[in-house]
Amino acid sequence: MKIVFDTKIAEQYRSASQKVRVLTETWVDDEIFCPNCGMNVSHYQNNRPVADFFCPKCSEQYELKSKKDSIGSRIVNGAYKTMLERLQSYNNPNFFLLNYNLSNYEVLNFFVVPKHFFIPEIIEKRKPLSSEARRAGWVGCNIVLKSIPLAGKIFYVNNKKIETKESVLENWKKTLFLRQEKETQSKGWILDIMNCIDKLNKKEFTLDEVYAFEKQLEQKYPNNKHIKDKIRQQLQFLRNKGYLDFMARGKYKLC
Repeated sequence: MKIVFDTKIAEQYRSASQKVRVLTETWVDDEIFCPNCGMNVSHYQNNRPVADFFCPKCSEQYELKSKKDSIGSRIVNGAYKTMLERLQSYNNPNFFLLNYNLSNYEVLNFFVVPKHFFIPEIIEKRKPLSSEARRAGWVGCNIVLKSIPLAGKIFYVNNKKIETKESVLENWKKTLFLRQEKETQSKGWILDIMNCIDKLNKKEFTLDEVYAFEKQLEQKYPNNKHIKDKIRQQLQFLRNKGYLDFMARGKYKLC
Protein backbone atom coordinates (compact mmCIF):
# COMPACT_ATOMS: atom_id res chain seq x y z
CA MET A 1 0.00 0.00 0.00
CA LYS A 2 1.29 3.44 -0.95
CA ILE A 3 0.63 6.20 1.57
CA VAL A 4 1.61 9.17 -0.60
CA PHE A 5 -0.88 10.81 -2.96
CA ASP A 6 -0.16 10.98 -6.68
CA THR A 7 -0.27 14.77 -7.07
CA LYS A 8 -0.10 14.66 -10.87
CA ILE A 9 -3.75 13.65 -11.12
CA ALA A 10 -4.84 16.95 -9.52
CA GLU A 11 -2.60 19.38 -11.39
CA GLN A 12 -5.46 20.59 -13.58
CA TYR A 13 -7.49 21.83 -10.61
CA ARG A 14 -7.05 25.32 -9.20
CA SER A 15 -9.30 25.00 -6.18
CA ALA A 16 -7.51 23.55 -3.13
CA SER A 17 -10.68 21.76 -2.02
CA GLN A 18 -11.10 20.17 -5.45
CA LYS A 19 -7.49 19.03 -5.45
CA VAL A 20 -7.86 17.41 -2.03
CA ARG A 21 -11.11 15.72 -3.04
CA VAL A 22 -9.55 14.23 -6.18
CA LEU A 23 -6.38 13.15 -4.36
CA THR A 24 -8.14 11.50 -1.42
CA GLU A 25 -10.86 9.80 -3.45
CA THR A 26 -8.36 8.47 -6.00
CA TRP A 27 -6.11 7.15 -3.23
CA VAL A 28 -8.98 5.25 -1.62
CA ASP A 29 -10.10 3.90 -4.99
CA ASP A 30 -6.58 2.66 -5.77
CA GLU A 31 -5.39 1.42 -2.38
CA ILE A 32 -8.28 0.40 -0.14
CA PHE A 33 -10.03 -2.95 0.10
CA CYS A 34 -13.36 -3.79 1.68
CA PRO A 35 -12.82 -4.76 5.34
CA ASN A 36 -15.76 -7.16 5.13
CA CYS A 37 -14.57 -9.39 2.28
CA GLY A 38 -11.17 -8.10 1.09
CA MET A 39 -12.23 -7.05 -2.42
CA ASN A 40 -10.96 -3.67 -3.65
CA VAL A 41 -13.62 -0.98 -3.21
CA SER A 42 -14.96 1.01 -6.16
CA HIS A 43 -15.91 4.66 -6.40
CA TYR A 44 -19.47 5.51 -7.36
CA GLN A 45 -19.39 7.25 -10.73
CA ASN A 46 -22.00 9.85 -9.84
CA ASN A 47 -22.43 11.81 -6.63
CA ARG A 48 -24.75 9.90 -4.33
CA PRO A 49 -26.52 11.28 -1.27
CA VAL A 50 -25.47 8.39 0.94
CA ALA A 51 -22.12 6.84 0.00
CA ASP A 52 -18.90 7.45 -1.96
CA PHE A 53 -17.59 3.89 -2.35
CA PHE A 54 -19.00 0.40 -2.52
CA CYS A 55 -17.76 -3.17 -2.59
CA PRO A 56 -18.66 -4.90 -5.88
CA LYS A 57 -18.53 -8.29 -4.14
CA CYS A 58 -20.46 -7.93 -0.86
CA SER A 59 -22.22 -4.57 -1.51
CA GLU A 60 -20.99 -2.84 1.65
CA GLN A 61 -21.09 0.95 1.21
CA TYR A 62 -18.68 3.57 2.54
CA GLU A 63 -18.74 7.32 2.97
CA LEU A 64 -15.34 9.05 2.95
CA LYS A 65 -14.45 11.84 5.37
CA SER A 66 -11.05 13.49 5.11
CA LYS A 67 -9.22 15.77 7.53
CA LYS A 68 -5.78 17.34 7.35
CA ASP A 69 -3.09 17.54 10.05
CA SER A 70 -4.84 15.63 12.86
CA ILE A 71 -7.87 13.42 13.32
CA GLY A 72 -9.22 15.33 16.31
CA SER A 73 -12.24 14.29 18.37
CA ARG A 74 -14.95 15.31 15.88
CA ILE A 75 -15.66 15.02 12.17
CA VAL A 76 -17.95 17.55 10.53
CA ASN A 77 -20.85 15.87 8.77
CA GLY A 78 -24.03 16.95 6.96
CA ALA A 79 -27.53 17.80 8.12
CA TYR A 80 -28.37 16.66 11.65
CA LYS A 81 -31.91 15.48 10.85
CA THR A 82 -30.78 13.61 7.75
CA MET A 83 -28.02 11.86 9.69
CA LEU A 84 -30.43 10.66 12.37
CA GLU A 85 -32.77 9.33 9.68
CA ARG A 86 -29.90 7.50 8.02
CA LEU A 87 -29.05 5.69 11.23
CA GLN A 88 -32.42 3.95 11.01
CA SER A 89 -32.17 3.05 7.33
CA TYR A 90 -30.97 -0.21 5.79
CA ASN A 91 -28.46 1.56 3.52
CA ASN A 92 -26.63 3.56 6.18
CA PRO A 93 -22.96 3.40 5.05
CA ASN A 94 -19.81 2.61 6.96
CA PHE A 95 -17.36 5.51 7.34
CA PHE A 96 -13.84 5.77 5.97
CA LEU A 97 -11.81 8.44 7.77
CA LEU A 98 -8.65 9.71 6.11
CA ASN A 99 -6.15 11.95 7.90
CA TYR A 100 -3.39 13.44 5.77
CA ASN A 101 -0.45 15.86 5.79
CA LEU A 102 -1.08 18.53 3.17
CA SER A 103 2.53 19.74 3.10
CA ASN A 104 3.86 16.47 1.69
CA TYR A 105 0.58 14.82 0.57
CA GLU A 106 1.15 11.85 2.85
CA VAL A 107 -1.49 9.70 4.53
CA LEU A 108 -1.07 9.78 8.31
CA ASN A 109 -4.05 7.69 9.38
CA PHE A 110 -6.81 5.82 7.65
CA PHE A 111 -9.49 3.78 9.38
CA VAL A 112 -13.01 2.52 8.95
CA VAL A 113 -15.84 2.92 11.44
CA PRO A 114 -18.41 0.13 10.88
CA LYS A 115 -21.96 1.38 10.60
CA HIS A 116 -23.09 -0.71 13.56
CA PHE A 117 -21.19 1.66 15.87
CA PHE A 118 -23.34 4.60 14.83
CA ILE A 119 -26.08 5.46 17.31
CA PRO A 120 -27.74 8.88 17.93
CA GLU A 121 -25.50 9.51 20.94
CA ILE A 122 -22.39 9.91 18.80
CA ILE A 123 -24.08 12.47 16.55
CA GLU A 124 -23.64 15.98 17.91
CA LYS A 125 -26.08 18.70 16.86
CA ARG A 126 -24.46 21.94 15.73
CA LYS A 127 -25.91 25.42 16.14
CA PRO A 128 -28.26 26.59 13.36
CA LEU A 129 -26.72 28.85 10.73
CA SER A 130 -27.29 32.55 11.37
CA SER A 131 -30.03 34.53 9.67
CA GLU A 132 -27.37 36.18 7.46
CA ALA A 133 -26.17 32.84 6.09
CA ARG A 134 -27.24 31.61 2.65
CA ARG A 135 -28.88 28.59 4.30
CA ALA A 136 -30.20 30.41 7.35
CA GLY A 137 -31.44 28.08 10.07
CA TRP A 138 -29.80 24.99 8.61
CA VAL A 139 -28.60 22.58 11.34
CA GLY A 140 -25.55 20.43 10.76
CA CYS A 141 -23.90 17.79 12.91
CA ASN A 142 -20.57 16.35 14.02
CA ILE A 143 -19.54 12.72 14.43
CA VAL A 144 -18.04 12.50 17.93
CA LEU A 145 -15.13 10.10 17.47
CA LYS A 146 -14.26 9.93 21.16
CA SER A 147 -17.63 8.28 21.82
CA ILE A 148 -16.77 5.35 19.54
CA PRO A 149 -15.00 2.39 21.22
CA LEU A 150 -11.51 1.52 20.02
CA ALA A 151 -12.90 -1.63 18.39
CA GLY A 152 -14.98 0.65 16.19
CA LYS A 153 -11.91 2.30 14.66
CA ILE A 154 -10.28 -0.29 12.44
CA PHE A 155 -6.99 1.08 11.14
CA TYR A 156 -5.44 0.41 7.76
CA VAL A 157 -2.78 3.07 8.41
CA ASN A 158 -1.98 4.09 11.97
CA ASN A 159 0.51 6.94 12.40
CA LYS A 160 1.92 6.07 8.95
CA LYS A 161 2.26 2.40 9.92
CA ILE A 162 0.48 0.11 7.46
CA GLU A 163 -1.56 -2.66 9.08
CA THR A 164 -1.81 -6.08 7.44
CA LYS A 165 -4.85 -6.99 5.42
CA GLU A 166 -5.37 -9.99 7.68
CA SER A 167 -5.57 -7.83 10.79
CA VAL A 168 -8.08 -5.45 9.18
CA LEU A 169 -10.36 -8.32 8.14
CA GLU A 170 -10.05 -9.98 11.56
CA ASN A 171 -10.81 -6.77 13.48
CA TRP A 172 -13.86 -6.15 11.29
CA LYS A 173 -15.31 -9.57 12.10
CA LYS A 174 -14.90 -9.10 15.86
CA THR A 175 -17.82 -6.71 16.20
CA LEU A 176 -20.23 -7.85 13.47
CA PHE A 177 -22.46 -9.19 16.24
CA LEU A 178 -23.52 -5.59 16.89
CA ARG A 179 -25.49 -5.58 13.63
CA GLN A 180 -27.96 -7.94 15.25
CA GLU A 181 -28.75 -5.38 17.94
CA LYS A 182 -31.59 -3.32 16.53
CA GLU A 183 -32.70 -1.58 19.73
CA THR A 184 -30.78 1.67 20.18
CA GLN A 185 -30.69 1.64 23.99
CA SER A 186 -29.52 -1.97 24.08
CA LYS A 187 -26.68 -1.20 21.67
CA GLY A 188 -25.91 1.97 23.62
CA TRP A 189 -25.33 -0.05 26.78
CA ILE A 190 -23.00 -2.45 24.96
CA LEU A 191 -20.94 0.42 23.53
CA ASP A 192 -20.82 2.13 26.93
CA ILE A 193 -19.31 -0.97 28.53
CA MET A 194 -16.86 -1.34 25.65
CA ASN A 195 -15.80 2.28 26.24
CA CYS A 196 -15.40 1.61 29.98
CA ILE A 197 -13.14 -1.34 29.19
CA ASP A 198 -11.11 0.85 26.80
CA LYS A 199 -10.55 3.41 29.55
CA LEU A 200 -8.95 0.73 31.72
CA ASN A 201 -6.24 0.51 29.04
CA LYS A 202 -5.35 -3.09 29.78
CA LYS A 203 -5.83 -6.48 28.15
CA GLU A 204 -6.93 -8.20 31.35
CA PHE A 205 -9.25 -6.62 33.91
CA THR A 206 -11.58 -7.42 36.79
CA LEU A 207 -15.28 -6.96 37.34
CA ASP A 208 -14.56 -4.54 40.19
CA GLU A 209 -12.59 -2.33 37.81
CA VAL A 210 -15.62 -2.03 35.55
CA TYR A 211 -17.83 -1.43 38.59
CA ALA A 212 -15.73 1.70 39.18
CA PHE A 213 -17.71 3.31 36.33
CA GLU A 214 -21.00 2.83 38.20
CA LYS A 215 -21.45 6.52 39.11
CA GLN A 216 -20.69 7.61 35.56
CA LEU A 217 -23.26 5.19 34.18
CA GLU A 218 -25.83 6.22 36.79
CA GLN A 219 -25.65 9.78 35.48
CA LYS A 220 -26.29 8.56 31.97
CA TYR A 221 -29.07 6.17 32.95
CA PRO A 222 -30.77 7.84 35.96
CA ASN A 223 -33.84 5.61 35.73
CA ASN A 224 -31.83 2.41 36.03
CA LYS A 225 -31.50 1.38 39.67
CA HIS A 226 -29.49 -1.77 38.96
CA ILE A 227 -26.33 -0.52 37.27
CA LYS A 228 -24.07 -3.28 38.56
CA ASP A 229 -26.50 -5.93 37.32
CA LYS A 230 -26.51 -4.23 33.92
CA ILE A 231 -22.70 -4.16 33.84
CA ARG A 232 -22.54 -7.91 34.53
CA GLN A 233 -25.19 -8.54 31.90
CA GLN A 234 -23.22 -6.68 29.21
CA LEU A 235 -19.96 -8.39 30.14
CA GLN A 236 -21.74 -11.73 29.83
CA PHE A 237 -23.08 -10.70 26.44
CA LEU A 238 -19.63 -9.63 25.21
CA ARG A 239 -18.19 -12.90 26.46
CA ASN A 240 -20.86 -14.93 24.64
CA LYS A 241 -20.10 -13.03 21.43
CA GLY A 242 -16.38 -13.76 21.65
CA TYR A 243 -15.34 -10.18 22.36
CA LEU A 244 -14.14 -11.15 25.85
CA ASP A 245 -12.76 -14.26 27.49
CA PHE A 246 -13.83 -15.28 31.00
CA MET A 247 -10.64 -16.25 32.82
CA ALA A 248 -11.81 -16.84 36.39
CA ARG A 249 -14.41 -15.51 38.81
CA GLY A 250 -14.54 -11.74 38.27
CA LYS A 251 -11.68 -11.75 35.74
CA TYR A 252 -11.90 -11.05 32.03
CA LYS A 253 -9.60 -10.72 29.04
CA LEU A 254 -10.06 -8.94 25.71
CA CYS A 255 -9.90 -11.33 22.77
